[in-house]
Amino acid sequence: MAIRDTYRYELRHGGNVLYVGITNNPTRRAIEHTADKDFGTMHIVGPRVSRSTAEAWEAQRIDTYKRNHEGHRPKYNLNDSGK
Repeated sequence: MAIRDTYRYELRHGGNVLYVGITNNPTRRAIEHTADKDFGTMHIVGPRVSRSTAEAWEAQRIDTYKRNHEGHRPKYNLNDSGK
């Protein structure tokens, strides 16, 4: 059975998604993001899942965002996979 230790999250400002990511430590990751990203909140999406499930969600979420925003990724995502 896969270990469910990975959180899925979005950095948001108001209703806008600025970044889609995954982490095993949301507190640490939020602090890291404040160094180079301007965002309002870090929204945890659903319960913890396995790393492979989280990675698949991240790529799919970025793809969905792009389909809804004329092919553009969230502001701070540098590629389509999230890596």
